[in-house]
Amino acid sequence: MSKILLVDDDDKFRSSLAQRLRLRGYDVIDVDDGEKALRIARNDLDIEVIVLDLKMPGMAGDEALREIRNFRPAVQVIMLTGYGSVKSVMDTAKLDAFAYLSKPCDFDEFVKTIEEAREAKVHAMTRHEVPTVVRGSARKWLWGSPNHRPGMVMLGTLFFAAIVFGPSPARLTELVSQPKTGQPSDVSQGYAHYLEIETGESVAGYYGHRYKLTDVAVDPSGARVRPELTTEQAIFRAKVMLATLVVAAVFWATGAVPIGITALFVGCSMYFFGVLRPDDVAMAFAKDAVIFIFGVLAISKAISKTGLDRRIGMLMLGSATSLTRLLFFFIPMFAVTCSFVSEHALIAFVMPLFMVIYTVAIRAEGIRQDKALAVMLGLSLCYAGNAGGPGSPAAGGRNAVMLGILSDYDLAPSFTEWVMYGLPFVPVMAIVTALYFFVVLRKRILVKNVNPAAIIRRSAEQIGPMNGREIQTAVVLVALIGMWVTLSDRFGMGGPVILCIVVLNVLGILRWKDISTISWDVVFLYASAAALGKGLAVTGAALFLADAFVNALPTLLQTGAGLAIATSAFTGVVTNFMSDGATVSAIGPIAVPMATLSGTHPWMIGLAVAFASSFAHVLVIGTPNNAIVYGLAKDADTGEQLVGLGDFLKHGTAILILSLLVLWGWVILGYWQMIGF
Repeated sequence: MSKILLVDDDDKFRSSLAQRLRLRGYDVIDVDDGEKALRIARNDLDIEVIVLDLKMPGMAGDEALREIRNFRPAVQVIMLTGYGSVKSVMDTAKLDAFAYLSKPCDFDEFVKTIEEAREAKVHAMTRHEVPTVVRGSARKWLWGSPNHRPGMVMLGTLFFAAIVFGPSPARLTELVSQPKTGQPSDVSQGYAHYLEIETGESVAGYYGHRYKLTDVAVDPSGARVRPELTTEQAIFRAKVMLATLVVAAVFWATGAVPIGITALFVGCSMYFFGVLRPDDVAMAFAKDAVIFIFGVLAISKAISKTGLDRRIGMLMLGSATSLTRLLFFFIPMFAVTCSFVSEHALIAFVMPLFMVIYTVAIRAEGIRQDKALAVMLGLSLCYAGNAGGPGSPAAGGRNAVMLGILSDYDLAPSFTEWVMYGLPFVPVMAIVTALYFFVVLRKRILVKNVNPAAIIRRSAEQIGPMNGREIQTAVVLVALIGMWVTLSDRFGMGGPVILCIVVLNVLGILRWKDISTISWDVVFLYASAAALGKGLAVTGAALFLADAFVNALPTLLQTGAGLAIATSAFTGVVTNFMSDGATVSAIGPIAVPMATLSGTHPWMIGLAVAFASSFAHVLVIGTPNNAIVYGLAKDADTGEQLVGLGDFLKHGTAILILSLLVLWGWVILGYWQMIGF
């Protein structure tokens, strides 16, 4: 039975109403003052709805509501305002009561309001990240609910302890302890900072020296020296990062705890187990890509609040007169564009448009929510942006990393050569992505007739011609794109966007209040992914993972197309847990020499690794594209997450498999065989 807390100082009214509610099947607790209500509401987590009289002796209803909101933000409160003035009701409205009813009121209307409040509580719990406490069997309790899965937390704890305190793999010891010789046979050649290691120095020695992980001591002569990090100490830290990777993957994939808490867990591991010094841990979190994501989410607020998103939409989506045309015409063109222009920036501009299309479509249809439509719009856009990665060297830093690795062997392809080998993948993969979402989600979409072009055009017409604030925002946006194109090598992607946020604030367009409402959990999420990749790279844990995979390959997959297929499969999986650049840095230096030794053209292996590093579809942390879509895919009315972690996991896994199949069948075994190397 649904539990209701009824609070009213009129004994006769309260008793009569409580009895009638019990006859309707409700479990009712009735009390006569606000203080009693406060104590009960604070301790009884089963209460779904509180019915609260506004005017009572002692603690009045508005005061009780204010206190209740402090510790039970998701519970829904219905205010009875029989004796309240209009001003009192208006003041109480600021405290976010669910509804206001006059006393006495029609009983059927009262029951209907209670049921609506119960439904709203579910969405409020999601919005406030309040876990649903599952009662009943132990299995149900262990699985729990999103953001509260005790079983997964216990499992993650066991994984962490087993990896960190279990025996160290012999191969990890060898990789970390062997001194550098400078020969192709070096086992540490795939280490992210291999070129910086001095001849005769090991990964453990470099790691400890570079990041100053031991305290300065005084030797017998009185000189201040910094002892080297021992092999055992370096291995312990590498195991900490491997354990952190496993636990973070489990938590992010299952929603065991809120994604921001998992992000903080990554930092806790690195701080308290001494993976890096405190300042270096902080620097690992504060990467340029993190600043970029923060800035993009803030800029999107300005674009939306001025209406500029609708003008941009008219230009970009003018031919998308149906969902079919949106999927099979706009999405492939968008993917190809992302091969030459920052896909992160393009997604940041287009995703708000897709949310306008979604919101207008469901309101026109008279429905509250259409999750399938939101998932189709958000993820098709996201994965199209990811698919643009192989198209050209300009598509991302991962490609620049691979060019650098190939340059070390004097084998780097030119821009035109890269495009020749990579661009044909992009439209084919975009069409496959569109076809996947059309087949999987089309019948589940509640809104049957969606005309994106008409929706955007109508939305633009509703707000009238461009005004001064919109023109100013457009000028800043054009300047931002120009800085990204011309100055990103010097100032990164984050510097220009921060500058534009300051300018928009000075112009009075983007307030600090707007900035404070962005999805900070997404910012922390991507920051932790950057730190995780850094920790895996510098400790040698990433080298251990890549080496284990390459050495496990059967003979059939150690040369030619087989090697390209195997390394791309491994890269496609790993890039979902590390940044794409870190993935290429770890795998490329191992795979490219292996290609040379096996008689395979290094371009085949190097490009296969670089292309597959774009397939970060499964987890939100995989790429800024995912983080931006996740951060913006929220219900405009309730704030509920429309594209969740489970959607990325389910559909992203399918798109990852399809991406690899297209890479293998259409690219590696297809036109690469025709044009040769």
